[in-house]
Amino acid sequence: MIHVENKDLVIPGQILADDEYYSGRGTFKENGKVCSSLLGRVSLRNKKIRVIPLKSKYVPKKGDVVIGKIKDVRFSMWDVDINSPYSGILPAFEVFGREKKELNKVYDVGDVLFLRVVDVDEIKKAKLGLKGRGMGKFKGGIIVDIAPTKVPRLIGKKGSMINMIKDKTKCKIVVGQNGLVWVKGNEDMEQLTREIIHLIEAEAHTSGLTNKIKNKLYLAIDGELPPEEVEETEEEFVLEKPKLQNFKEELEQEEKEAEEKAAAEEAEEAEESEEAEEAEEEKEKKEKPDIGEVIEEFKRKNKSKDGSLSYGDNSNNSFILNNK
Repeated sequence: MIHVENKDLVIPGQILADDEYYSGRGTFKENGKVCSSLLGRVSLRNKKIRVIPLKSKYVPKKGDVVIGKIKDVRFSMWDVDINSPYSGILPAFEVFGREKKELNKVYDVGDVLFLRVVDVDEIKKAKLGLKGRGMGKFKGGIIVDIAPTKVPRLIGKKGSMINMIKDKTKCKIVVGQNGLVWVKGNEDMEQLTREIIHLIEAEAHTSGLTNKIKNKLYLAIDGELPPEEVEETEEEFVLEKPKLQNFKEELEQEEKEAEEKAAAEEAEEAEESEEAEEAEEEKEKKEKPDIGEVIEEFKRKNKSKDGSLSYGDNSNNSFILNNK
């Protein structure tokens, strides 16, 4: 027998169901009863019952993708704040292998990075890495902080929610599984996106949220409601590990565009330099006197009465040109 409904708010110790239900995350069994171990919302799937906390801290897991901020630079590693009670470290060899470099010239205190959790030790300290497409330092933008448990709701079923926000605001958005979200776009759209993300966090447990967010976006940007509503299914609020690989491609594309722009500018500068060199050579060629003309001019200026032509008056000169 079940004593609560899906999405009900429950408190620690509250009885949720009898023994025929399985105890999931956020619950425990006592005397044949499934009870809540925390303050949160009920999540029912078949015969498994879980409680999703209203607010929680991120616990790092191997393979997670996270957003972190450099808080200290040491001799051979960076200390990284990953929005968790547990610390994160980025070893120097994970960035440039055996090569020796000054760490603060690569990443310094305050830099925000997109990272992967490489490993987690027995005390939950996370070793981080940058191997993977799109990993690295963020440039510009803002960071929005939400509860890690609300990340799947922000993403939506098959990315429906986050893609709707990106398409309408034209912002680049990267979501870390640790509850940090990077947003970059027009300043007004960044602030609107921040408001939308916090609204999703506050109302993640409610039905019809997709339509509500869509209406808010259209009213804020277009000044009118959308032409038709989106039908939202209950399955959209399934708290499972989000698939974030698509978000990394946007960062990679931005870096690629920057590299292509730099290469194009470099090629243009090289072409201009080559044209300038050719023009200079042509100018020098025009200004350089013809040797034949120089000799004829010399002949005219130095021709003697007897018709002979000599270089100088000294009879000992070794170069004589006779024109007889």
